[in-house]
Amino acid sequence: MFESCRAHNRPKSAAAARSMTTSGAANDASGADTGARPGHSLFAMDRKRVVLVDDHPLIHQAVGQCLADTEDFEVVGVAGSGAQVSTLVARTAPDLVVLDLHLPVIGGLDCLAVLREKYPRVTVVMFSAAEDAELIEAALSAGAAAFVSKSIDLFDLPSVLRQALSQNVYFPLPAGVGGALTRRRHERAQAEIRDRTGLTERELEILEAVSRGLSNRAVGKELYLSDQTVKFHLHNIYGKLRVANRTEATASAHRLGLVAAPG
Repeated sequence: MFESCRAHNRPKSAAAARSMTTSGAANDASGADTGARPGHSLFAMDRKRVVLVDDHPLIHQAVGQCLADTEDFEVVGVAGSGAQVSTLVARTAPDLVVLDLHLPVIGGLDCLAVLREKYPRVTVVMFSAAEDAELIEAALSAGAAAFVSKSIDLFDLPSVLRQALSQNVYFPLPAGVGGALTRRRHERAQAEIRDRTGLTERELEILEAVSRGLSNRAVGKELYLSDQTVKFHLHNIYGKLRVANRTEATASAHRLGLVAAPG
């Protein structure tokens, strides 16, 4: 029904494929053939196992055929509803789940949360027509390896999926999303470091001030604290960072990314 991904007249994108009309397209959560080759070649054992989750059967067929044209992917199951995902993943043991955002019964973000909790080793790539910055941020923050637009040329999709599996993915973002995602990732990384070190918000404020070279008295004046309170917090900071003095605390803060590097 669909030409090979390598063919001259292949569907240019999943969105285009979805807009086409067809008859007899299967929506099969059993892992049956959806246009992908069954993978009985000598390369079968090396292929990455993929589950496709989308409520449009034509997406199953277009993406499945595109992946079947590669030597390193094998579609082992498809689902058209979020309610089918957990059971299907348990049965097929995929390496990768390509997951739509807008699904019936259980939405894509809820499915993502379940997959991250129950199957943390499975890579999840969101594959959606949505271009809402908050949704993209939510998906990436929840553990999606990538958020790929359905407007992508299907010929490029296998390469993106390979990058996602290697945790080194690049993908174009809608206008205005890139900066927000960068800030969100930076904030998330800082939050993880704070959790790991156990530093409180007040201790981080004092550490930031100390890293600027302020004396205890100057720190207290800036933060409306007594000298004794500043000394108390510094003692705790040294212990949590396992350092002995202000210089080592400042160096540790820069190394961990807790404060901005000096200009």
